[in-house]
Amino acid sequence: MLAQRLITAALGIPLIAGVILLGGPLYDIVLAAILAVAAFEFCAIVSPRDGPPRPFWKPTLWQLLAVAGVILVVVRADRVDDEIGVVSGIIALWLVFTMIRNRPLSYRRFAWMGALVAVVYIGVLGAHFVPLRDLDGDGKWVFLAILGTWATDTFAYGTGRLIGRRKIAPRISPGKTLEGTAAGLAGGLVSVIVIAEVLDLPMSIGEAALLGALLPATAVVGDLVESHIKRGAGVKDTSELVPGHGGFLDRLDSLLFTVPLVYYFAIWVVL
Repeated sequence: MLAQRLITAALGIPLIAGVILLGGPLYDIVLAAILAVAAFEFCAIVSPRDGPPRPFWKPTLWQLLAVAGVILVVVRADRVDDEIGVVSGIIALWLVFTMIRNRPLSYRRFAWMGALVAVVYIGVLGAHFVPLRDLDGDGKWVFLAILGTWATDTFAYGTGRLIGRRKIAPRISPGKTLEGTAAGLAGGLVSVIVIAEVLDLPMSIGEAALLGALLPATAVVGDLVESHIKRGAGVKDTSELVPGHGGFLDRLDSLLFTVPLVYYFAIWVVL
């Protein structure tokens, strides 16, 4: 499993970095494709079914409509404004609320609801990758969001595997420990400050430290929300499309929360 994760990362990271650096239509197309697959995965695990999720080559009408809806949201992502920020916050808070109330997002009776949630959860939140890339000419803000989130996850995963003992959410994410989470928060804080300095982003040390405190905590919440969704659906991973990592949504879970955070922090606090 670890070898698969490392191989996939070694192949995928340069491709992702290249797409971010190039930007333009290629960036939008790749983003739309990734979010569309994630929406497809989401619908597959939460929608009505008898037995395991349907294979990708046998999509339902609602899966196709969810994919179309997500792509449309990405196409219109240049219209993201303060009102969309409020909507995004409401969506995120609603997802957190369902997790706290222990209400699984499983739409076994109404498939259309799964498609609608896929569009607002994955489409609206994920579409913030577009305006975040447009904040500068070289994608530094996108790199900050992605690298800061990955650093948080890496510190949490490594520490949890080594010394993690006390579970913080055993019913939602059995592998998440207090020790690992604390390391993720601390490591993410330092990483955000360092990354912001290396990328020469227009932030003071105080602003970088504030974002460094917010981003790792947001990443943890995003990860727990997706774990809650999978638990309600009775699956370990959303798919097996990314060897060693599960599905596309499994890789996007934290980023769907941290990318909007970085975008609004940049335009409301920094810029």
